[in-house]
Amino acid sequence: MQKNKRIEETTLLKMLEKPIGKVDIVLDTDTFNEIDDQYALAYLMKSSDNLSVKAIYAAPFLNEKSVSPSDGMEKSYKEIMRVLSLMNKEKFKECVLKGSRQFLPSEDQAVQSPAAVDLAKRAMNYCSDNPLYVVAIGAITNIASAILINPEIIDKVVIVWLGGHALHWPNTKEFNLYQDVASARVVLGCGVPVVLLPCKGVVSEFRISGPELEHHLRGKNELCDYLVDVTTKEAEKHSGLATWTRVIWDVTAVAWLLEGEFMHDYLVASPIPTYDGHYVTDSTRHFVRYVYHIERDNLFEDLFHKLSDN
Repeated sequence: MQKNKRIEETTLLKMLEKPIGKVDIVLDTDTFNEIDDQYALAYLMKSSDNLSVKAIYAAPFLNEKSVSPSDGMEKSYKEIMRVLSLMNKEKFKECVLKGSRQFLPSEDQAVQSPAAVDLAKRAMNYCSDNPLYVVAIGAITNIASAILINPEIIDKVVIVWLGGHALHWPNTKEFNLYQDVASARVVLGCGVPVVLLPCKGVVSEFRISGPELEHHLRGKNELCDYLVDVTTKEAEKHSGLATWTRVIWDVTAVAWLLEGEFMHDYLVASPIPTYDGHYVTDSTRHFVRYVYHIERDNLFEDLFHKLSDN
């Protein structure tokens, strides 16, 4: 990747301000990985007054639900289509693109995919005064690859990424980040504007319980019943307790772009992810916007209202 392009600090700080009015957005999601991506996708589609969806990218993942990153990406692609069908949003299926079939092999080698190529090209239609917002809620391979393919896009996009843990957390071995550390280092190191939503220690407070789901979503529509069912199944499988709660933290990345008192943030020097699962800090690095607190009740009220609306 070319290392010479940098955004002037005044421009970077302006791009890191919360947008006012309706903005264009692409979503990068490993939708089949857990159950929170489905909520985030549905919340995004239900927030059309503020967000104009231009593309949806399927991201790779590897865990007990997939046999390879490629398999995870394919399953996420199918799950995106399932959620869109449940919402009667069939017309958006044409803007769903498959992403990377592997994680980044190195910090200077892109993984070619329809999603990465699309972002590298699509972003060129934007500028620092009118950026394309990229909400990423999985391993950030597709986004890093787009930057490596075309470094010129770094002053034309703002990346809102749910990844890593809080800066005070003892490690950053979080699923989205630790699957592809090379991609995280590219994105956090290239100077592109990033809004960082850490998992444990920050957005981990965005949790829901079974009784709340049953009360607020059950019976509202086909989508809501699906979300309640898959959440309950996943929670009972992993918790083993009758009093379970489940994080659906991917929703917070979408919420950062919306009007409302949903979270608090500040500027910090961009942290450096290490390959052994930690952050190194350097005060001379460029700024990122760092979310440090979620207004849980406010956000759930807006989420439930939108999801239950037919």
